[in-house]
Amino acid sequence: MAKQTDILEFDDADLVKKLCGPNHAILALIEEAFDVYIEAPGTSVHINGDSVSRTRAAELVREIYQRLERGWPCGINDVRALIKAIGKGKVKAAAVDAIIPFPRRAPIVPKTPRQETFIRQLQQETIIFGVGPAGTGKTFLATAYGASLLARGEVQRFIACRPAVEAGERLGFLPGDMNEKVDPYMQPIWDSLNAVLGRDEVERRKASGEIEVAPLAFMRGRTLGDAFVVIDEAQNATPSQMKMLLTRLGERAKYAVTGDVTQSDLPRGQISGLAHALKILKGIKGIASTEFTVDDVVRHPLVGKIITAYEADASKSDGIL
Repeated sequence: MAKQTDILEFDDADLVKKLCGPNHAILALIEEAFDVYIEAPGTSVHINGDSVSRTRAAELVREIYQRLERGWPCGINDVRALIKAIGKGKVKAAAVDAIIPFPRRAPIVPKTPRQETFIRQLQQETIIFGVGPAGTGKTFLATAYGASLLARGEVQRFIACRPAVEAGERLGFLPGDMNEKVDPYMQPIWDSLNAVLGRDEVERRKASGEIEVAPLAFMRGRTLGDAFVVIDEAQNATPSQMKMLLTRLGERAKYAVTGDVTQSDLPRGQISGLAHALKILKGIKGIASTEFTVDDVVRHPLVGKIITAYEADASKSDGIL
């Protein structure tokens, strides 16, 4: 079959340049994925290849341009996720109301359909569970959404807690104040906050008490109102701890509960509070959940393959490593 060229015309040469990526890295990704050859002179993009390949590549190029036109980020990892989606026939722009906005910063845009569902649930529900393997963006999106609410003045506080299983919830022997004791366990939260707000703003809001981190046990006896609360690594909470946390819910508060039910560090035989909560709270109005899969992994492409390999091995050995 003879190869032909499709020419896509756009309005903004600067956006076309951004579409190409640094050193044409994005075009190279598209060329490799769809076996096409692409040039981008001026405001046009020329795609050479067979008919099916040209159509798929053109769909992706238009999607990237539309995202850039809206001011959405669309870097290498975003394009990899879109290539993965287009291979499954699912590529589409996330709806304008399914993003996480920030004042004076680019919004956070979902990379997979389940990420979009999770963001919609964060917008619409009061308690939202995000469960699934590492690398699917569940903790990052939950933290980013809470940070967005804080930055836009829609809540007064962002609170994050996490079961400190490794320390048995007994942190008193460690040096420093409470924040210094628990910071090593909360580093994924701090990394996400720094990424979306900037380190200086995080430090300022931390000093003012607007951002707070604490081990799970320190939530006992409190009412968490006018706040966005992230409960991370929730698979390591016991059912009684999970009940305690969920019943701390106050007025104008919202919870995001994240974890991976297959990765509990609780003692053998101990029921995970996350798995228990998902079972008994199903169907209650105001509570929703998104179950991420290996298809939603947005870290390095190898992460998804590693997870798949471990899952295959576990199925052969009845889950015993």
